[in-house]
Amino acid sequence: MLQIDSWKRVLVLLVCVAGLLLALPNAFYTRVEQSNDARAAIEVQGETAELTEAAGQWPSWMPSSLVNLGLDLRGGAHLLAEVQVADVYEARMDAMWPEIRNALRGERDTVGTIRKQPSPGDEIRIKISKPEGMARALEVVRGLGRPIQTLTGAGSNDIEVRGTGDEIVVTLSEAEKLATDDRTVRQALEIVRRRIDEVGTREPTIQRQGADRILIQVPGIGSAGELKEIIGTTAQLTFNPVVSRGTDAEARAEVGQKVIPALDQQGVFYTVEAAPVVTGEELVDAQPAFDQNGRPAVNFRFNTSGARKFGDYTRDNIGAPFAIVLDNEVISAPVIQSHIPGGSGIITGNFTVEESTNLAVLLRAGALPAGLEFLEERTIGPELGQDSIDAGKVATVVAFVAVLGFMWASYGLFGIFANVALIINVGLIFGLLSVIGGTLTLPGIAGIVLTVGMAVDANVLIFERIREELKTAKGPARAIELGYEKALSAILDANITTFITAVILFAMGSGPVRGFAITLGLGILTSVFTAIFVTRLLVVMWFERRRPKTIEV
Repeated sequence: MLQIDSWKRVLVLLVCVAGLLLALPNAFYTRVEQSNDARAAIEVQGETAELTEAAGQWPSWMPSSLVNLGLDLRGGAHLLAEVQVADVYEARMDAMWPEIRNALRGERDTVGTIRKQPSPGDEIRIKISKPEGMARALEVVRGLGRPIQTLTGAGSNDIEVRGTGDEIVVTLSEAEKLATDDRTVRQALEIVRRRIDEVGTREPTIQRQGADRILIQVPGIGSAGELKEIIGTTAQLTFNPVVSRGTDAEARAEVGQKVIPALDQQGVFYTVEAAPVVTGEELVDAQPAFDQNGRPAVNFRFNTSGARKFGDYTRDNIGAPFAIVLDNEVISAPVIQSHIPGGSGIITGNFTVEESTNLAVLLRAGALPAGLEFLEERTIGPELGQDSIDAGKVATVVAFVAVLGFMWASYGLFGIFANVALIINVGLIFGLLSVIGGTLTLPGIAGIVLTVGMAVDANVLIFERIREELKTAKGPARAIELGYEKALSAILDANITTFITAVILFAMGSGPVRGFAITLGLGILTSVFTAIFVTRLLVVMWFERRRPKTIEV
């Protein structure tokens, strides 16, 4: 006999009601979105009459999670950036020079005087005055190498050292270059994500493509130019010793020095040591503030390593100028007045409040390890997104009506039960997307349309099986029971294989492909649930009430 335990009935009904309630805010998308934004603003700024009114557009006791709209539906900006990984090689060489210099100075009796020679950015050339000490010099410099901590570079050192005449040539090894490239792109990816998250954008897509490219898609942002302003600044902060100050942009700099302009002083140039004492990578915090004169500034704080280096330098160089360099411009060059042991300080300059806030955000998010070259940029207007939404709605409605009509014409009352389950199925998909914070894209709408067609497959299998059982002169109750039991394995097999395909698409794909995979995968789960539990519950409740002697499927 048909029988479903009471607790199972209650559980199925609760799941359906919860899913439909979670999906409900999407039917009032603009109103709920404005209410959510207002509540978030109240937490940051406090209550105002305008924000309170906006927040009251949707009841606080109701679910308020929404399905995020992707770039193709909401409009926004699309960028494809290439990370200039070669920039990191030069920075590595600059940072390595003081270590090499100090090591060779300890061997002066053997190698003589040392002098850095002009060289390409990805290598260091050092001339020694006693070529007969070359073997010892090479041994000392090679001793500075470190093993590479990657599987592909196991057993290799990060530098290669060779001698040519009276010159030592130091370069990064090929294994280290590969490891550096991978590390640089990963770091750039994370920092881009932090910077975009700082401005509160909704559900950006930030993914690695190939060896050295990053795909960035941000829905709801005004233009590709605005997005480039957020992420395009490298914000490479360094603290460099000042050698001299002048007005000549072509001033001659010794090897290991460089001439850079002052940010706020037209025609002023500083000659600084190329190797910084501390870098922005050792910053742990940066906050907008005001200096003692009430002008906008930025407070900063170093980690333990940076604090020690910063403290040691300020202790040994009291009275000397110290350049704070941001993106190859001197933003401030204060004279060290006293020892600063705490690892914290303040950056002053002719900032506006907005500029100091933006600088703090960039520094807090971290410095991009290398520059980005934007290979592709597109701005997608909200009008195009609205057209996509309208087209998706039409496709979904047409598919929905066609499937509903077919099921009713083919299976009569049982087809109506399947149609009710199908409506609940779509509601459950949107409820799940809202709960997990999923992003709906145009291919995602295609996934929902496909799910609408697939959702009735399980019901078709069940109903056809019931028909077969009725032909064997079994009673209606037994026919329905056997129909569900014998169709179950076929339903599970068909949907499991499709679900595996959706998982593979999600794991291997990116962007729109993932959007399709998410809605397809969720649709499979909800369609199996509604076919096995919801339609069965509807049929059982109908059968218990009517007790028909015969049924037609």
